[in-house]
Amino acid sequence: MSRFQFVADHSSTYPVKRLCKLVEIERSSYYAWVKAAPAREARAAADAALADRIRKIHTDDNTCGAPRITAELNDGAPADRRVNHKRVARVMRVNGIVGYRRRRKVRTTIPEPAGHKVPDLLNRDFTAPAPNQRYVGDITYLPLADGNNLYLATVIDCYSRRLAGWSIANHMRTELVENALKAAQATRGSLTGAIFHSDHGSVYTSKDYARLCAELGVTQSMGAVGTSADNSLAESFNATLKREVLQDHNTWPDQTTCHRTVFHWLARYNTRRRHSWCHYQPPATYETNTAATLPSAA
Repeated sequence: MSRFQFVADHSSTYPVKRLCKLVEIERSSYYAWVKAAPAREARAAADAALADRIRKIHTDDNTCGAPRITAELNDGAPADRRVNHKRVARVMRVNGIVGYRRRRKVRTTIPEPAGHKVPDLLNRDFTAPAPNQRYVGDITYLPLADGNNLYLATVIDCYSRRLAGWSIANHMRTELVENALKAAQATRGSLTGAIFHSDHGSVYTSKDYARLCAELGVTQSMGAVGTSADNSLAESFNATLKREVLQDHNTWPDQTTCHRTVFHWLARYNTRRRHSWCHYQPPATYETNTAATLPSAA
């Protein structure tokens, strides 16, 4: 209880002057506080209504924090209805609404020595001037309750962070990453002239994968052996997927559940999940909205 509220609660029994002296506040400050009561009540009601809107968004996706929720609230809203991210953060904090954060850090990729030399064409610059020019990819394991794993291979566009291609299998043979790259080609129509960057996993250094890249007109790029920072964009994507899908669990209960939940998240990632890189737009929307400003978007 604030000192001002204490005075208000006892003002019908004791003189205000005496109460203000007791709690060591100026009478002018107390009366200013009383005068502002209607405005405070209006703000409290507005905050309560905002909290309800935030809860609906958070219920749909409990991984959302203040920035993504702010973007969702402001999407399509007129200027006079937009809300400040600081206010959203404050209302979330007051109401105990928080985006999920996985506390456990797990290393998911172990680089392997390269079978042949491939240069690093990105040098940790995970940006691109337009879509379909630079991609990164990786394999991550999807742990199952029975001790086995499924494996996910990805092809991510550096321009928009869009997941252009992916593949899930119960093995780590070369066809896993080949299928992901073929899926990216199907999405884009053509990958001719694009760069694909990966670590030195044996499937990426295989002759079969090099042959497929050549057939599709893709130039391979690889970071240093054993250096995850050289493929940090792909590593970050993997960590985000596991954090947001598994949350406090360590494994998926079975292959069917794993397939279903990962597929749902991957589809949502491109079309609905707001990405900070894309100014809190989904990657697919970001590409559409920026296409007109690019001199030649593929």
